[in-house]
Amino acid sequence: MARKMSRNQRRRKIHGRIRNKISGSAARPRLCIFRSLKHTYAQLVDDGSGRVLAAVSTLKLEGKKLKNGGNVAAAKRVGSLIAELAKKQGVENVVFDRAGYLYHGRVKALAESAREAGLKF
Repeated sequence: MARKMSRNQRRRKIHGRIRNKISGSAARPRLCIFRSLKHTYAQLVDDGSGRVLAAVSTLKLEGKKLKNGGNVAAAKRVGSLIAELAKKQGVENVVFDRAGYLYHGRVKALAESAREAGLKF
């Protein structure tokens, strides 16, 4: 009898398929995101050297008049901040890794604010 997969198990399976197709490099790092119930995280990863080039989360934004880190407004701020950090390092092009999440809500808000701030993907 087949057991039903949990929502997170299904997301991890989808994420594995996505990661088989995309990879970040020094010239074009991978913009990887993670959503928890309370916070949103984003990081630029160079898969060639296995290094995290920049990371931003709503945990770091807690003291800056942020009521809730798990909403669309917070995700927009994370997207714009990760784009600023990328530009400081001379990165304009990235590969977007949605990590198995649907391109909707916080994921979409983060991606669109990063694009508005100057990242290309």
